[in-house]
Amino acid sequence: MAQIKLIDGLDMVVELRRSPRARRLSLRVSTLDGRVTLTVPSGVSEREARAFASEKADWIAQNLKRQTAPVLVVHGAELPVEGVVRRIVSGTGRAARLLPETITAPPERAGVKVAVLLKSLARDRLASAVDRYGSAIGRRATAIKLRDTRSRWGSCSQGGNLMFSWRLILAPPDVLDYVAAHEVAHLAHMNHSPAFWGAVAEICPTYEGPRAWLRREGASLHRYRFDAD
Repeated sequence: MAQIKLIDGLDMVVELRRSPRARRLSLRVSTLDGRVTLTVPSGVSEREARAFASEKADWIAQNLKRQTAPVLVVHGAELPVEGVVRRIVSGTGRAARLLPETITAPPERAGVKVAVLLKSLARDRLASAVDRYGSAIGRRATAIKLRDTRSRWGSCSQGGNLMFSWRLILAPPDVLDYVAAHEVAHLAHMNHSPAFWGAVAEICPTYEGPRAWLRREGASLHRYRFDAD
């Protein structure tokens, strides 16, 4: 780690990552968590890397200002579920409940209880979509697992195990359906060949819209923090 001083006087941590395959110094500001990474080629000293990062301080600051502030999932906060924004309100009982315009949550650990509800909804929706698309192409998933991944929305193993981010339940329904179709298509084609995309188009003809939505808006689904209390 190297620490530099931005032009506005804030301390900013820039993570140095050495890569033998890199041909030049390159900076990246994550749209997920605001982490700043400087990729450093072999043969470039830390002093040179620090100087480069300092020269780019203004660029770093501007990109960080564009980052969306995290949303703490507590009573009074608003949260999209299947693309519909709902306000979290206090409710009775031990579990959170999804209502047409609100989500009711217990007074304590509201964020955790809401996350449990969302994971259950996500599993139901994804299992249904996987069964539907699997039947369409004559393939069957071995298992479905949910995780809170940041690098990918879904994956398919050689053994037919499908993994999905449960945060897909926050997106519009057609987005979750597209990701399910994408991973089911991998049960037949473990690549991104024309044959693979042909399979996706066959079972999910309108996939281009949801795919574009994920590229444009997907990072915003990670701004919600469920461990706030």
